[in-house]
Amino acid sequence: MKYLSTRGGMDPAGYGEILLEGLAPDGGLVVPEELPRVDAETRESWRGLDYPSLATEVLSLFATDIPRDDLARMCRDAYAVSPDNFVEPAVVPLVPLSEVDARLSLVGLSEGPTLAFKDMAMQFLGQSLEYVLARSGRTINILGATSGDTGSAAEYALRGKQGIGVFMLSPQGRMSDFQRAQMYSLTDENIHNIAVAGVFDDCQHLIKQLSADLEFKRHHRLGTVNSINLGRISAQVVYYFWAWLRQTDALDADERSTARVSFTVPSGNFGNILSGHYAKQMGLPVHRLVLAANENNVLDEFFRTGVYAPRASAETYLTSSPSMDISKASNLERFIFDVLGRDPERLAAAWRELDETGTIDLAHEQPRFSEEFGIVSGSSTHSDRVETIREVHRATGRVIDPHTADGVKVARQHLDAEVPMLVLETAKPAKFPEIVIEAIGAADALPDHWAGMLDLPQRVTAMPNDEAQLRAYVEARAV
Repeated sequence: MKYLSTRGGMDPAGYGEILLEGLAPDGGLVVPEELPRVDAETRESWRGLDYPSLATEVLSLFATDIPRDDLARMCRDAYAVSPDNFVEPAVVPLVPLSEVDARLSLVGLSEGPTLAFKDMAMQFLGQSLEYVLARSGRTINILGATSGDTGSAAEYALRGKQGIGVFMLSPQGRMSDFQRAQMYSLTDENIHNIAVAGVFDDCQHLIKQLSADLEFKRHHRLGTVNSINLGRISAQVVYYFWAWLRQTDALDADERSTARVSFTVPSGNFGNILSGHYAKQMGLPVHRLVLAANENNVLDEFFRTGVYAPRASAETYLTSSPSMDISKASNLERFIFDVLGRDPERLAAAWRELDETGTIDLAHEQPRFSEEFGIVSGSSTHSDRVETIREVHRATGRVIDPHTADGVKVARQHLDAEVPMLVLETAKPAKFPEIVIEAIGAADALPDHWAGMLDLPQRVTAMPNDEAQLRAYVEARAV
């Protein structure tokens, strides 16, 4: 398996190499030369596997340059069940919401060390980055941006890792108290938290500016663990296969081969749902992929109209589902690349159009979004989130976080009588106590091992939205 750039200016590279690169040298995003295919017989052979073993099977299709025994060890370590890693024996449980609607279930992705779905990919990425670096004798400086959960998941996966420095940018005042405390209370020498005066899109733009300077990038060995790193995307593909297998366990053999499910995915940067798109392209029987947006509904508008019109920082709303407060979705480039026939020249023309006009107009392609790719969308508001959290709690006794509530709300607009709908959970509700209290009158309890975290001293560097200052900061601290 080799990997290319969406913009055509990169020589084919192996999986280990693209883990270290992140953004392609030509400024594009790394994509598989050709997605692997998984037939019904192979899917069925995976049915009895536990999560680490399934991860080994799926990721071996992408990481063809990593010996299988080494990959299996990394997956076992990444998805180990223990009090300080994944606490749920299944790693990813499916939870029916039959009291709300018999067709709805949650895919439990928040059982990892930082209580968010980002752990599912980040724990594997931490293992694989350390492995590739040790084999090559290299070091790397991870430059990342977070709107909430990516930062803590990355830092907990990479803290103390040999040969790895982490520089994590977050928007000042735009994360929950819990999210800030998870990141800023870390004292490991290789972890550097930077709070940027701006929104997530500003943080993401700063990363792209430094990564686009190839001399600076190579000299300081910059990489990324944002979802622009394809390692993240490939690891997330695993739980789509896992969820389909668990949802269809009760069916007989004849029904299983063609049984379809739909997935609803709360979406900000388009990485999570892109993994579902790849799983569908690989042959997983997915009926619909439902994108759920919040008030920052640029992606919802794109999938409804075919016009992509990113908003400026000043037009990006601060909402009660803050991890989705994103108006420029980096991973959308990978989807548009597929829409345009995987043609780098057409992709480059689309991005020139974006630079010149502020939009990409693919209205003529829009019917294909649902008909060919199976992607539909919807959006949610604060009052929708509050009511959905309240309704789910009233019906089931279960508390969900605000991003998952966005997913449940939009999922119910796209239910099909014959097809189960699986909503990807994003985080534990204890990370967002304010909206939970508003919805049900009390906060959800924190796990015991997080008790007292909000009272710990925090270490963070405040910085203006300034490339030169960030450049100097990284230069002075790079490993």
